Amino acid sequence: MKAQLLLKRRLVLSESAFAEMVIWQVQTPLEGSAHDYKYRLAYFVNGVCILRYDNEAGKGNHLHINEQEANYNFVSSEQLLKDFFAQIKRMENSL
Repeated sequence: MKAQLLLKRRLVLSESAFAEMVIWQVQTPLEGSAHDYKYRLAYFVNGVCILRYDNEAGKGNHLHINEQEANYNFVSSEQLLKDFFAQIKRMENSL
């Protein structure tokens, strides 16, 4: 099985903000991950990425909020999307 694109979407959230989401199902887990997904979810405000969830090879599941990086406990692709949008909502409320 080759990698299968499950989601690729750019969602405009306001005049100055949008989210980009890409999720692939891969044949074997990336180094540092115990699941068969490769993902990148990002939230941009005024052209600047202020939130990103990803699992680049070797680093495993993690997220970036502005300049801070933290581990992320991946449960499922559905939970990933819920967590991403919940974090966006928290950030919108603080802007």
